[in-house]
Amino acid sequence: MEDSPLYVPLHPYEDFEGEEVKSLCPGLSPAEQVQHAIDCLQSSDSTLQDSHFSFRRWKIMDYSRAYSSQQITPLVVAERLISAVVQSSEPGMDMSFFISYDARDILRQATESTLRYQRGEPLSVLDGVPIAVKDEIDCMPYPTTGGSKWLHKVRPCKEDACCVERLRSCGAILVGKTNMHELGAGTSGINPHYGTSRNPFNPKRISGGSSSGSAAVVCAGLCPVALGVDGGGSVRMPAALCGVVGFKPSYGRIPHSGVLPLNWTVGMVGVLAGTVEDSLIVYAAISGQPEPHQSPMPRLKLPMLKHSSMSSIRLAKSNEWFNDCSNDIRSCCLKALASLQKLYGWETVEVTIPDIEVMRLAHYVTIGSECTASIAHHLEHKGRSESGWDVRVALSIYGSFDSRDYLNAQRIRNRQMRFHEKIFSMADVIVSPMVGYDLVL
Repeated sequence: MEDSPLYVPLHPYEDFEGEEVKSLCPGLSPAEQVQHAIDCLQSSDSTLQDSHFSFRRWKIMDYSRAYSSQQITPLVVAERLISAVVQSSEPGMDMSFFISYDARDILRQATESTLRYQRGEPLSVLDGVPIAVKDEIDCMPYPTTGGSKWLHKVRPCKEDACCVERLRSCGAILVGKTNMHELGAGTSGINPHYGTSRNPFNPKRISGGSSSGSAAVVCAGLCPVALGVDGGGSVRMPAALCGVVGFKPSYGRIPHSGVLPLNWTVGMVGVLAGTVEDSLIVYAAISGQPEPHQSPMPRLKLPMLKHSSMSSIRLAKSNEWFNDCSNDIRSCCLKALASLQKLYGWETVEVTIPDIEVMRLAHYVTIGSECTASIAHHLEHKGRSESGWDVRVALSIYGSFDSRDYLNAQRIRNRQMRFHEKIFSMADVIVSPMVGYDLVL
């Protein structure tokens, strides 16, 4: 191949202004960015009411309104959350949502948030909102295990990751570290050390991976939002299986400091949430300036999520990709496209994405090579022997890639970037099913 290797997925961009986005000035605090996100939402005067439904998910604004109106306090919410987590961990349920949580630390944060509301001084609408963190992201006072039994012993957690620090500055209650597929090296979420995060819709089914626990706690209604990390669908796949929103931001939008460097050019901190609006609020909170070694990024632009701004959007559909799923999932996704056409007039255009299988293999070589480079020096000790069998198999495959494989993968990455730039010149979004089949334990 004549293409030059592309090691980092950055590409030229054109800055623009428009009525359908809100452009944020550099240097804003996380709380200020959160307020700008609130301004992008459709206004709603609805308040929490008793419902005949046995279950409902609270959204971020539900928490904020309930706290501000003194309908409930963050401390009461924290107490109920801890009780629910304990119940979900008992032998009768064994949902395995969390790897670690500290009830005293949760109550401490909730008490501080309650006092701020009593003084009329909440830090932001996220103040008192419970948010869980995937155990691939540093969050004090917990060790960062990466779903393993050994990684935290050789890489101690000394401070919050940048994204966690930004959420904490907004007053969010960090409620613990969620379960995950060990080292992110799989998509099932089955963990031999900490159990399998079960799907709240059906405990006989998995929640997917690798951000399994984060998707499950949002699905179960324990938290409106959780953080995950996505290198190849590790946020989006469990989100799809659990029926929640999964958002992987573009490379460089969220600082990667304090995140296990398992795959640093493809793995991004992502958001799992019950609604698109909640994912936007948290995305605004954790987005920040690029790392010191990174090229400048365009200004953060937040979409106006209001009915008046739902202008025509062109959806690109590749039949080879879209149809690679079971009939029931394909039918469901086609109905969704038809609904968007009927409600908003959005147009679907047929496109071809060349070399999909080649692209998949190039991604696998890239993510495997980066994982090996990141933890190879640890594997020489106890890491390999203390890992689960599927991780040992994956690490053996990763270790078989040589420099030529890696360079060719980056050439394919460059070529695919140009293919996708062409597609995005014709359409705004590429649509496809996120997972191809329902999955059982």
